[in-house]
Amino acid sequence: MKANNTKRFWWLAAGAGALLAAKAVSRSLNSFNFSGKVVLITGGSRGLGLVMARQLAAEGARLVLCSRDNIELEDARMELAGQGAAVLVQKCDVTVEQEVNDMITNVQNEFGPIDVLINNAGIIQAGPVTEMNIREFEEAMNVHFWGPLYTTLAVLPAMKARGEGRILNIASIGGKISVPHLVPYSASKFALVGLSEGLRAELKKYNITITTATPGLIRTGSPRHAIMKGHNKEEYALFKIMDSSLLTSMSAEETAEKIINALRHGDAEVTTTLPAKLGALLHGISPGLMTNIFGLANRALPGEGGIGKERAKGYESESRLSESSLTERTQQAALRNNEM
Repeated sequence: MKANNTKRFWWLAAGAGALLAAKAVSRSLNSFNFSGKVVLITGGSRGLGLVMARQLAAEGARLVLCSRDNIELEDARMELAGQGAAVLVQKCDVTVEQEVNDMITNVQNEFGPIDVLINNAGIIQAGPVTEMNIREFEEAMNVHFWGPLYTTLAVLPAMKARGEGRILNIASIGGKISVPHLVPYSASKFALVGLSEGLRAELKKYNITITTATPGLIRTGSPRHAIMKGHNKEEYALFKIMDSSLLTSMSAEETAEKIINALRHGDAEVTTTLPAKLGALLHGISPGLMTNIFGLANRALPGEGGIGKERAKGYESESRLSESSLTERTQQAALRNNEM
């Protein structure tokens, strides 16, 4: 009996080794070279979008950055062009379908067909769900679901015609686990994850690969642009401290590298940070337990009141705590990544 168990163990080990080897070979064969490829990044003028643009520029990609802010776009263009990158910027609100279609047409006419689409544009609202209005849910869905859908549908015909394309959707761990005080954000990111998985299954036959990123907290410097509700100063200080901590967040540069590598190899999904990976694992095992844990955590978060249903940007919600040494990494990232 002992000999049989030992034999079974070695067979299982050999099988697992063969599966890992096959996966490694598949990733290698599916590797994508970004050199000379036209890569469109929505929300590419600052934050994670800009960091990804820097890394892709170093690989020889021809970049198209879109954003709603002309000044941010020009700052990003000057930086990247100064490093020798080929870069085109386009002012576009991705929540407006006609603007998206016009942008894609302009890019194809001026720069050539889009080889890689990165849906990165984002918005975040923090506060108790009872202080949220329909407006916050509509905004989040427009940016995180309809925006990526508009851009994807706009680039699909040319990708299908060429028989190749890569699409990266930047979702969030909040699209796998609904996080207290971020309900509009999480709900819309769940929608994006569902869209991505469905698109991957259907578009594979056209050699169009969809990769979904579900990162944890990223030190991009972006909290200052978040919308705060309720006790806005307390919400912002907590958000900024969590975003700055080495225990709960990852640098924008490391995050971008991991996400781009997943895109390069055509991975279905990539999750970053240990807390995000552990949370996803626990949620997969027992969603009820995960919800109960978050329910307990929610009791420690700021309650209703403060500015209530009014809105304040992060930079309008600064306090001594949010500007303390506990948030230094986030403040430095904001300076590096065009968030100021």
